[in-house]
Amino acid sequence: MSGLRLPVPLRASLAAATALAATLTGLAPSTAAQAAVRRPAGYVALGDSYSANVFVRPWEDSDGCGRSYRNYPHQVAERLGLELHDVTCGAAEVEEGILRPQPASKLYGPPSIPPPGGWRERPAQLDALRHDTDYVSVGIGGNTLGFGTIVTECLERGLGTLGFGTPCTNYYTQGDGRAWLAEKFSQLDREFSEMMVSIHDRSPRAKVAVVGYPAIVPNSTGCTWGNFRQLGTVAKGDMPWLDSLERELNGLIREQADEHGATYVDTYSSSVGHGVCQTGEQKWMYGVKDDLTGDGTQTDPPSELCQEIPGTGEACTFVHPNALGADNQARQVAAAFASLRAVPAGPGRR
Repeated sequence: MSGLRLPVPLRASLAAATALAATLTGLAPSTAAQAAVRRPAGYVALGDSYSANVFVRPWEDSDGCGRSYRNYPHQVAERLGLELHDVTCGAAEVEEGILRPQPASKLYGPPSIPPPGGWRERPAQLDALRHDTDYVSVGIGGNTLGFGTIVTECLERGLGTLGFGTPCTNYYTQGDGRAWLAEKFSQLDREFSEMMVSIHDRSPRAKVAVVGYPAIVPNSTGCTWGNFRQLGTVAKGDMPWLDSLERELNGLIREQADEHGATYVDTYSSSVGHGVCQTGEQKWMYGVKDDLTGDGTQTDPPSELCQEIPGTGEACTFVHPNALGADNQARQVAAAFASLRAVPAGPGRR
């Protein structure tokens, strides 16, 4: 065969065919490999301390946000195989935190004692969103409403009456606090709407889950006045009002989610009966000053303010979900994302 000479046109045709085959052979494996190794769906988590799950070990200690590696964004990403960008931050508000940068003066840890020179300002959480982001969760609103201020007011007024009566309820429904609280709800409604529009503008393809707040104190029984592993000096008579306030907050958040075509994630219903007044494994919520939960032995040396608060709790956890509470939030958000995955994108859906 070595002496056989093919006609020039035939040799040219065979050479072209061989080159084409070589090209296709070289491309096929690469194309198949690219198809097989597609990037995981991108997931951006936005929110405040209830989404960062502050004080649940182990937490990130470098920026004052206190994000737990056991928080619900991390658990959801692991369960569903999502590529997580978690920018949740303790003390974040809708305006100063999500829409705009969060000032260093509003970063409280843990660690509760900042490094020399203090924490650095955090960029607006919205900056984490991209045009191709696939999933977004956002849990925010309590700090804009001033929930921490309200609880502090209830602690002080309950102390003043030695736990009798409804001093905090009276202040916020009949006294000077009534107008203040009404304005806070109006502010939150405006800012939440702006945030939802901004999320869609930045990530128009994303499926958005708006996460409500879990039950803290769904009834007036069970808590012991003066027990700071629970609600400290908040009067028992004020607990039903605190619960109604949280339900009103969740109602506003649900309405905003519906109005903007997002999915509302109810973490309240599943956590009723597991609030701050419970004990043992039935307790999914830290008290005012409580022992830390989660993985490992990470601690939070108390600040001067924390040292002034009575009680033997390990840290000033100030009413946040503990590890079991974070696990429940993760179950609810994962179920919502799994449901969204099963629904094909269409007009009006994001």
